Amino acid sequence: MNSKIYWYTGGILAAMILLAGAFSSGFIVGRIATPESLPLTEALSQTLPQGTPGAQSDGASASAQAETPQDLQKLFQPFWQSWDIVHDRFVDQPLDNEILMQGAIRGMMDSLDDPHSSYMDPFQFNQANISLEGEYEGIGAWVDPNEEYLTIVSPMPNSPAEEVGLKPGDAIIAVNGDDMTGVDGNLVIRKVMGPAGTSVTLTIQREGVAEPFDVEVTRAAITIPSVESRMLEGDIGYLHLFTFGDESTPELRQALKDLLDQNPKGLIFDLRNNGGGALRTAIEVASEFIGDGVVMYEEYGDGTRDTYTAQRGGMATDIPLVVLINEGSASASEIVAGAIQDRDRGQLVGTTSFGKGSVQQWIPLDNDQGAVRVTIARWLTPDERTISEIGLEPDVVVEMTQEDVQAGLDPQLDKAVELLQNQ
Repeated sequence: MNSKIYWYTGGILAAMILLAGAFSSGFIVGRIATPESLPLTEALSQTLPQGTPGAQSDGASASAQAETPQDLQKLFQPFWQSWDIVHDRFVDQPLDNEILMQGAIRGMMDSLDDPHSSYMDPFQFNQANISLEGEYEGIGAWVDPNEEYLTIVSPMPNSPAEEVGLKPGDAIIAVNGDDMTGVDGNLVIRKVMGPAGTSVTLTIQREGVAEPFDVEVTRAAITIPSVESRMLEGDIGYLHLFTFGDESTPELRQALKDLLDQNPKGLIFDLRNNGGGALRTAIEVASEFIGDGVVMYEEYGDGTRDTYTAQRGGMATDIPLVVLINEGSASASEIVAGAIQDRDRGQLVGTTSFGKGSVQQWIPLDNDQGAVRVTIARWLTPDERTISEIGLEPDVVVEMTQEDVQAGLDPQLDKAVELLQNQ
């Protein structure tokens, strides 16, 4: 396992839990997934390590190093000309040069046409670094802070977010009536969180719904679930992983042992609405089902890549397997599901996953000038398929309607059982 430490927001998946005090990627969409999940206060202080693939030793890109001073002077001539024009002609004088500089940085980040790369000014950066120690309340949802608006990846089971009907893909466009347009998702998170028993009104923009609508959520103390398991009829084992946290691997292994001791004919691994977590945990979890070989690649801008392979000693590398995914399966969930699919270890059943397969890093700027978040890598499945913005297509597509949920039906689980019984 690499020693590089990143703040991965995705994620997606990023993804991240809306609880105060869980700002440790813990708004889990981890390295989205991180090799280690870091508190934001630590993660934001990490700079790109020397020798990291895609990084130059002096912090400059190869193309920038190739430019001569004369080339750069010519390149930036329109910028400085524009600078002089606004200082000479703009109607409201004097201008704040620091704000102009920050605007230029935002424009540069926007020009990358990457929703996950952005800029925080010094005030925003300091707000995002305020300690949340001692607070453990929120609405209970994994979110992606890297889209245009803070986006729900999936509500946590039995959480306030689930109770009010928040869904994967819901965008929070206002909080308590305050417009969140242009507000960094990490700051929106703080507006949504708050003490248990208090309420927050979220204005939601949902695909397929013509107009935004308000949802009032009463915050609560959130217990983050990890693993659930049981035997189903027909001697089928069922294992549901809710997140890829620090304790997920040992809890998963214990649940697997308990199930395998009952000699199941097959195993259903449920990753639905799992917003992700730590990359290290994702590799460990995948290794329980894949005996050896490639689990994923991490590819950098210069074409180099890191290869992550399965750890030996997995407990369920031979038993017939079906994996359940849906639009709330993100980040680390997609790493595991993609590896199982590409390695022909089992079939995927459900709906297309979230599509969070890129790696972000916050890099503080010198002299307390804020920080920039840059996408530094993408994840690829063993067959070198990209996950980012696409997601994983199940081998067997089975929709889950609101009517199914209200009636207590689970056609996706039923199909998984059917497939295993037919084997």
